[in-house]
Amino acid sequence: MKYGILILCFLLCGNVTKAQKNDKVDRLVKEAYIERYKEDNVMINTSKKSDGMVVLMGNSITEGWPEADTAFFTDNNIVGRGISGQVSGQMLLRFRNDVLSLHPSIVVINAGINDIAENTGAYDEDFTFGNIVSMAEIAEANGITVILTSVLPADRFAWNPDVTDIVGKIERLNRRIFEYAAAKGFEYVDYNTPMRNENGGLPAKYSKDGVHPLPEGYKVMEKILLPTIKKARLEKRK
Repeated sequence: MKYGILILCFLLCGNVTKAQKNDKVDRLVKEAYIERYKEDNVMINTSKKSDGMVVLMGNSITEGWPEADTAFFTDNNIVGRGISGQVSGQMLLRFRNDVLSLHPSIVVINAGINDIAENTGAYDEDFTFGNIVSMAEIAEANGITVILTSVLPADRFAWNPDVTDIVGKIERLNRRIFEYAAAKGFEYVDYNTPMRNENGGLPAKYSKDGVHPLPEGYKVMEKILLPTIKKARLEKRK
């Protein structure tokens, strides 16, 4: 009887542990919105439009871009894979689904603003930078040309006004991204310098809330990014 109870407890504990693991996986999938672009990704692969394609991986700044200027994406064979509110770790979690599965020629990675905004907890520069590096390494290992970008300017977060030293945190992260890109031979796109105001923030002509670009802001980003994409495509053909 005693042994029977022990065996039953062991089996129950095993089931609980398995259930807990499943719950954790389900929660991670839900929080990262891994299946957000599932149908669109299937359509792209089915139509074989991935030849020479560029994927923009990012957060709400990337998510809002195709709506602000659809022609920029369709005319240049660019696909947006941004999800509002996401931090770099969530982007890394869905990188296989939203980048590798599309077999693009180039990926443009823009991450870090929501980490600094503490969307999922305290900001850790090393952790954020490491996630960006991981995405770049995964892309490189799969033959995808990597373009890294700066974090856009910001000096306030309306949804989290308690965050301090925003400009300094952005500058320090951007410096590390730039130095890493230079060391690896990746292209680096600097949105920050030409778009910032005297306070290091995003001016009203480019954004209503100081973080998310207006169409005018996206136009500036397009002028900065497109020549780098064209250069990367030429290098890819050699």
